[in-house]
Formats: sequence, C-alpha cells, structure tokens
Amino acid sequence: MNRTGSTTRDRSRRGRGPADRRSADRRGTRVTPLPDRRPARKRTRHRRSLQVAAALTVVAAIGWLLWLGPWLAVRAVQVDGTATLTADRVREVAQVPEGVPLLRVDLDAVEDRVARLPQVRGVEAARGWPDRIVITVAERVPVAVVGSPGRRSLVDAEGVLIDSVTGDAPRGVVPLTVDDPAPADPATMAGIAAIRALPEQLRADVVEVAAPDAQSITLTLADGTVVVWGGAEESATKGQVLVALLDRIADGELEPADLVDVSAPDAVVLR
Repeated sequence: MNRTGSTTRDRSRRGRGPADRRSADRRGTRVTPLPDRRPARKRTRHRRSLQVAAALTVVAAIGWLLWLGPWLAVRAVQVDGTATLTADRVREVAQVPEGVPLLRVDLDAVEDRVARLPQVRGVEAARGWPDRIVITVAERVPVAVVGSPGRRSLVDAEGVLIDSVTGDAPRGVVPLTVDDPAPADPATMAGIAAIRALPEQLRADVVEVAAPDAQSITLTLADGTVVVWGGAEESATKGQVLVALLDRIADGELEPADLVDVSAPDAVVLR
C-alpha cells in the first residue's frame, strides 16, 4: 500500500487500457463456428455422378437399340422413280439385307450397286424410319435407237446405251445410224444433237438420222424428204429453220422439195 491508500493490485487493474478490456471481452465471448459444408458438397458431387451415369446408360441403350436392336431393322425396300425398270429389279441389284438394323446398312454401297444399271442416271438411298430403306432412281431418257433389227439399243442424250429393244422403239425415239455408237463417238453425239434440236412433233416424222461422221448428218422424213443437216454446230437454229420451212411448204407458200439443205441456216437450199 502506498501513501494514497491504493495497493499495487489496484493500480494494475486501474491501469488497464481499452485494448486490454477488449481482449478480455473477446476471451469471455462465445464464438459460434460456421457450419461444415463439406458433407453437402459431397452429396452434390455424388448426385451429379449418378445423373451422368444415368445419362450414359440411356445413351448406351439408345445406341444398342439403333445399332443392334431388332426393332429398327429393315423390313422393306421402297423403290421410287422407276419407269422402264421394275422395282423388283432395283431391289435385286441393291442387295439390301432384311432384318439388319437401319444404321448398319451401307447406303453408299447400295447406291453404287444400283448405279451400275445402264438405265440409271442417278440414284439416292436413304433410311426411312422405322423399318425401310428408300431408293429413289432417276432413269435415263432415250432419244435414239441404234443397231440393226433384232439387235437394237436405246441411247440417251449422253450417248449411253440404255437397253435393248426387240419391238418398236418408244414414241419420239429416232432411229440413228452410226458406225460405232458410244458416248465418246463424235458422230453419235452429233447425231443426238440434231435429234434433240427437233421439236417433239417433228421427231415422230423422222424415220432415220444418219451420221457417217460428225459433219455429214442427214435426216430422212416419213414423206421421203431428205434434210441435209451438216455438223452439230448451230443445231438449235437449224431445227427452228427446218420447222419454219416445213410449215410454209405445208401451207402452200413454198413448193414441195425432195431435199432441204439447212447445213448453213442463213442460206437454205431447197431442191
């Protein structure tokens, strides 16, 4: 005790500043800890794992159904676009196996096999869910017939030999006489160009187109008139000039002629 009547313990208590009191308050205050969120996070990750596993299971089931399952398998082959070909012939060549899942059918291979048919200009194969393959065919259109009786073949605008003919050729198909009918033969292609330049109603009156070479094309009409065509150049113009001349002859404006030369369409000769 000192002269003022205070003890050393009293002075030490009174000498505590605000910082000391705050420290004491903190020691005496109960602190509530934050909740541990780790179990919730674990549950969320577990739930996501289950969802991913379920999704993969569904995808695998769908994949099995499409690739191996019998429910989406080929049960029919539909053929569209045929005219001279039969649907059975296309199916025979396509070789689409029945009972095979649609996804396992090689559509490119089917198209390649059908395209080998000479009558086919284009083909497209597609899956027709749930149980068929659809084959759409674009056939070649004949414009001429070549060869001798009994060995004649139809020819399209590209010079491709389509099919053999035993009887009469289809209407509008013109007999074409060439030495070597083929797409690469200039005489064949020149003769076809002349035929295609004729309107449909005039083609029916043409009994023969002869092309010994690409520059010596002649047409023989049903009444015996011979048309000197020349080469394949300006075929469209030659066709228009020929139709106009024949119309004038039919109307009596011009005398009938045994020979009409349109090889130079701006200087036509009638004999």
